[in-house]
Amino acid sequence: MMDMDSIFQEVKAASRDLALLDNEKINEVLLAVADVAIQQAPYILNENAKDLGKMDVSDPMYDRLKLTHARLEDIAQGIRNVAKLPSPLGRVLKDVVCPNGMHLRRISVPFGVIGVIYEARPNVSFDVFSLCIKSGNACVLKGGSNADASNRAIVEIIHQALKSQGVNPHVVELLPPGHESAAALLHATGYVDLIIPRGSNNLIQFARHNATVPVIETGAGICHTYFDVFGDLAKGAAIINNAKTRRVTVCNALDCAIVHQARLKELPEIVSLLKSSNVVIYADKAAYEVLDGNYPAHLLEHATAESFGTEFLDYKMAIKIVGSFDEALAHIRANGSKHSESIITENEERAQRFLREVDAACVYVNVSTAFTDGGQFGLGAEIGISTQKLHARGPMGLEEITTYKWLIEGDGQIRKV
Repeated sequence: MMDMDSIFQEVKAASRDLALLDNEKINEVLLAVADVAIQQAPYILNENAKDLGKMDVSDPMYDRLKLTHARLEDIAQGIRNVAKLPSPLGRVLKDVVCPNGMHLRRISVPFGVIGVIYEARPNVSFDVFSLCIKSGNACVLKGGSNADASNRAIVEIIHQALKSQGVNPHVVELLPPGHESAAALLHATGYVDLIIPRGSNNLIQFARHNATVPVIETGAGICHTYFDVFGDLAKGAAIINNAKTRRVTVCNALDCAIVHQARLKELPEIVSLLKSSNVVIYADKAAYEVLDGNYPAHLLEHATAESFGTEFLDYKMAIKIVGSFDEALAHIRANGSKHSESIITENEERAQRFLREVDAACVYVNVSTAFTDGGQFGLGAEIGISTQKLHARGPMGLEEITTYKWLIEGDGQIRKV
């Protein structure tokens, strides 16, 4: 077992070294990492194959875990894109001269050390590193045991690139898999400034309830799309299909379609596109009666109480029929995770009420929830989707992983009261 305190001390010291690097040097490092990721692709994929060999191919998490040459090319391009982004550091957020002549500036600065706990997504290792170094933060990674070989290969080649650029490799470290290292990270007060858990609701709640280091909650996405009485049928069917099937193992995937009862007869058309992806539908009583005989029998199930408020991360979806707009809002309030919610409607008043009244990080009108993504929002790669309200909310890019400090300059001012 590694000495956790020694790792944390080394990363903390390395975070101070980062302050000496200018943006040009940081960009050179990022480009070097992108290059070595492609050069070392055979090694990374070989290690990834070891992890894949331990997982059932039918497991929805298999796709998250899997790396390919194409995915590594996309990852490398994502790193290069981060290098092109403006630095989030040193931005003047407030600049004022007080009546007594004091000059106050509030500027953006790094957190220092960010700890990220995540599960079967080795691409996160690259994403977190690139965003953290670009924002002047060192990072401690705690991946899941099911992706450990992949993560170790990735951090190894990142260290190679850092050393080739004359940068302290301890700006990124990977902890051993297991609960002991997760617990150590959550209690690394004085070494780690912020924890960001990425993964299942169980993981996020574990971090939230056990950490003594500040935590930003991310990831748990129980997403709804409400098909309003004024919804366009073609738009709605396409949006629901895209939100559910584009990629089922991500947090912005659709979990529940809410349909106004006035559109109940059109329900078979609303869900017709889902058949080609073999999406299992958990339908409430009213929906089941309409879909019975109009949707493949082996893909149609009766909904239970547990069907609502569940993040499926699979080709599965619930359907809830409501009698009013207010009932739809109430269902979202009771079952959502404040991640991403959408309405399909051609009524502007309804659209504006939905935007105003739904409490979520991302609220959409006539758009698929699949767009909740840092890249889609123009933020570059993202470190996670925050579902809380303190500090950051929604996709967290470079700006969201900085904080600020006040700089005060004067000429002998003293306080008299």
